[in-house]
Amino acid sequence: MNPARARYRDAQNPPVSASIESTRAHYARRVTAGVEDGEIRRALLDAFARVERERFLGPPPWRLYSPHDQTVTLESDPREVYRDALVVLSADDGINNGQPSLHARCLAAVRPNPGDTALHIGAGTGYYSALLAELLGPGGRVHAYEIDPDLAGRAAAALGERRNVTVHAQSAFAAALPAADLVYVNAGASHPPAEWLAVLHRGGRLIFPLTGDDGRGVMLLVERPEQALRAERDRARVVAHVQFIACSGARDATQAERVSQALARGGAERVRSLRRGTPPDASCWCAGADWWLSTEE
Repeated sequence: MNPARARYRDAQNPPVSASIESTRAHYARRVTAGVEDGEIRRALLDAFARVERERFLGPPPWRLYSPHDQTVTLESDPREVYRDALVVLSADDGINNGQPSLHARCLAAVRPNPGDTALHIGAGTGYYSALLAELLGPGGRVHAYEIDPDLAGRAAAALGERRNVTVHAQSAFAAALPAADLVYVNAGASHPPAEWLAVLHRGGRLIFPLTGDDGRGVMLLVERPEQALRAERDRARVVAHVQFIACSGARDATQAERVSQALARGGAERVRSLRRGTPPDASCWCAGADWWLSTEE
């Protein structure tokens, strides 16, 4: 066996004697370790420890990507899927279940509150929709959008017992979206679509991958102030550097090229606000068709 693969196996495999519940609790502690806010981390710990990841992966054997660009096959023990790793959902389409620690950071940044209404765009088979449902509680509501019919069907089956989740087997651009407290996007956009910004309540949060045509980019958090002085300005900051598949309906080649150029120049961590409807000034980090990101608050 390749030594790097052996080290990965030994570091990531849960103890054989551990119960599925204790394995899931250990996994929850590991994937939320990067969340600094104690209150949010406690909520995430509970959610990750409660949601059964294997329910959203299909039947075994499962395939996952190791940090060394290798594919590891897991035969049948559901305890083995509780790793901070990408599990293959559709090899042909390059779709995976996402890296749990990245999603923990992004969920912490978007601050789901009990009773909130959330839109989950690019829901896949619904694992992170289920985590959102746990975080929002029975008084909250999750609308999960997935354009791929097979993945949407799998999500609907896996989420069927959750009364606070509705799966929409369609594009998020196919019809008007409901108003929301938060919008959580798991597919890459070349720009912040007006449709996503329009549904945010005061105090609402949008987080999405802003990516170039190669799928590389940043997870951008946009926050609508409770008392917005100017409608065309929202707070914004970069949460992480990421790589995602493209979001159908949210791609434009020219704007994607501008994003790639801005990323190549660096300085994404200096972004502080999203501006719309005004010409860019000297604080501009990246400018699209009718929007720009500023390094000023």
